[in-house]
Amino acid sequence: MKRQLILDDGTVFIGEGFGAETDTKGEVVFNTSMTGYQEILSDPSYYGQMVTLTYPLVGNYGINRDDFESITPAIKAFIVRESADFPSNWRSESSLDELLKIKGIPGIAEIDTRKLTRKIREHGTMKGVITSVEANVDEMLHKLRASKFATDSVKQVSTKTAYPSPGRGLRVVLMDFGMKHGILRELNKRDCDVIVVPYNTTADEIRRLHPDGIMLSNGPGDPKDVPTAIETVKELLGEIPLFGICLGHQLFALACGADTFKMKFGHRGANHPVKELKTGKVALTSQNHGYSVDSASLEGTPLEITHKAINDGTVEGLKHRDYPAFTVQYHPEASAGPEDANYLFDEFLQMMKEEKGKGIQYA
Repeated sequence: MKRQLILDDGTVFIGEGFGAETDTKGEVVFNTSMTGYQEILSDPSYYGQMVTLTYPLVGNYGINRDDFESITPAIKAFIVRESADFPSNWRSESSLDELLKIKGIPGIAEIDTRKLTRKIREHGTMKGVITSVEANVDEMLHKLRASKFATDSVKQVSTKTAYPSPGRGLRVVLMDFGMKHGILRELNKRDCDVIVVPYNTTADEIRRLHPDGIMLSNGPGDPKDVPTAIETVKELLGEIPLFGICLGHQLFALACGADTFKMKFGHRGANHPVKELKTGKVALTSQNHGYSVDSASLEGTPLEITHKAINDGTVEGLKHRDYPAFTVQYHPEASAGPEDANYLFDEFLQMMKEEKGKGIQYA
């Protein structure tokens, strides 16, 4: 079944369709991970995006029940060089093609993913559409160029109601902006009593839950599209210990007076080196973001840079000089990827214990 990928600059790739036989459009990005395609396709942060995998063979170890990062994938499409028809792994329960069909997600294979990746690196992420080869390219281009990226991405992937993930330890309110299950798993491993809440939960609603700490999760899109969350963070800073990941990191920076910007092609992969400025240690990290904190905008704010990306020098970690709050741009829970930065969850627990010992006062 021949399909075509049309980019908004007029480039057309002809390939073999797999997964769902449906048209789709979105932002075309690339991920450099060699493994972890199941975690990638189920990461809510990919809402509205069509993901190109640079590793040439995808689907070779199949799909299993354990490696999902969400129940309902939000990704728009998978773009690969080769899709394995017959996976082989003792945990495999279905093929990638079967899962995409069930979830209604189209894929396209047998295209030059190296050429596509180079184009994105040179020109930046762009809009694209996957459709049948019979579709008129000029008509599809007209519709594609007239379309706009979603501004309600977080709303689409956040939980609609609060729910508990019980434990007998410290209580953490986890603000869900598009949470990967790996974050919840790491908190549960440490016996935290977690309450997951929607992205637009107010500061007063969080106070009434009497948390020992607040976790700001990852999520899709532009952090400036979530002004209610920025205001909530502003209100709670200094009252309750806070730890933010990815989008949570960007929201924290905006709440403290810094600024963010859209990157040319973002960071998406499982091997991004990040340097901790205090110790000089470098960790390999899993990343997935298209926006970054503007380092120049940090001047005059109460924030201090704690981590930087080795490859391009962008801000990868922040902490508040006066309050118990820190954030990172990368994913310490990995899922998939190296677990070099897993210790940050322990640091969050230690920070909560220290503040709890002082006694937190709620309004």
